[in-house]
Amino acid sequence: MDSHSVGSPGPFTPPRSPLRSRVAYAAAHVVADPLAENTPGSRAVLDWERTLAFRHELWRWGFGVAEAMDTAQRGMGLDWATAAELIRRSATEARTVGGRIVAGVSTDQLVQQTPTLDQVAGAYLDQLSVAEDAGAVPVMMASRALARAARGREDYLAVYDKVLGQASQPVILHWLGEMFDPQLEAYWGAADLDSAADTVISLLHTHASRIDGIKLSILDADRERALRRRLPAGVRLYTGDDFNYSDLIRGDEEGYSDALLGVFAAIAPAASHALQALDAGDTDAYREAMDRTVPLGRHLFAAPTFRYKCGVVFLAWLNGHQDHFTMVDGAQSGRSLTHLSELFRLADQAGVLSDPDLAVARMRTLLQIYGVVS
Repeated sequence: MDSHSVGSPGPFTPPRSPLRSRVAYAAAHVVADPLAENTPGSRAVLDWERTLAFRHELWRWGFGVAEAMDTAQRGMGLDWATAAELIRRSATEARTVGGRIVAGVSTDQLVQQTPTLDQVAGAYLDQLSVAEDAGAVPVMMASRALARAARGREDYLAVYDKVLGQASQPVILHWLGEMFDPQLEAYWGAADLDSAADTVISLLHTHASRIDGIKLSILDADRERALRRRLPAGVRLYTGDDFNYSDLIRGDEEGYSDALLGVFAAIAPAASHALQALDAGDTDAYREAMDRTVPLGRHLFAAPTFRYKCGVVFLAWLNGHQDHFTMVDGAQSGRSLTHLSELFRLADQAGVLSDPDLAVARMRTLLQIYGVVS
């Protein structure tokens, strides 16, 4: 394994006022309790103090928190009961600092292999009430249960119509591509992404007053720009493209994307610095800071993309946001030592190792566990 000389962290400082030019949410991971079972198939047990402290770190850098979404291993280790408690606790913490918070609502409490459409809608509505009661803006996540139950676009539209019709405030929709969750293949009733986009646009226009925006996570920048141009007035496009976020957020003569990104949890200081530069009208400084993180983002979300959470937690450990590299559902085994070593190198090059000495010590510990160094 090649050696690497670590540099200094970037010259990043938290913003003195709220970020203005873009709406930016960071999807946060959860910190497992290292003394609990947290093995594959076990119910998630969290270290609540560390989990909530990380949310405060994101608010400190100017981001809103996207809670209980796929970055938090939703449906991949984080069960609904624990997710509901997480939403309540995080929303309470958000109020103490005036932090923005959105929260994922889905249907993962359903146990039926093939539920009815009414059961899917009912599960969405139950979770919607939890997010609304907590004071978080709901994010209507893509549903595995709906993907199993639906027979075509009309079934998707019927369920979304029913849920959106009962929302008490505008919600954020989420189109999550199958690279993030293979069980969402052909979501919206079509494997063809252009046909799926037509269904989404129809839904957005029908319910524009009830929709704040849509988070798009399909890792296709051209399709994101095309969808962005078709949005109803007042509906935002929140990029979930962890490959092309720098260009999409910066935008072009036809518009820009706001952001709701898992990668922001890993690069918060650099991304905040870039957005502060954008607020000041300094696009060169924006690009210098944000573009440096893109190789890290592309490696973090490399195929199989759904295992990216392992890298997010690894970087949180390197940066001292938690004292261990363990995850709920034993998911720390999701990436190889080679992958994590390259992640360490790219994080250093992006300037997001906030305490290089600590990061080096922890990286060395991992290498010793694997028998690479003595």
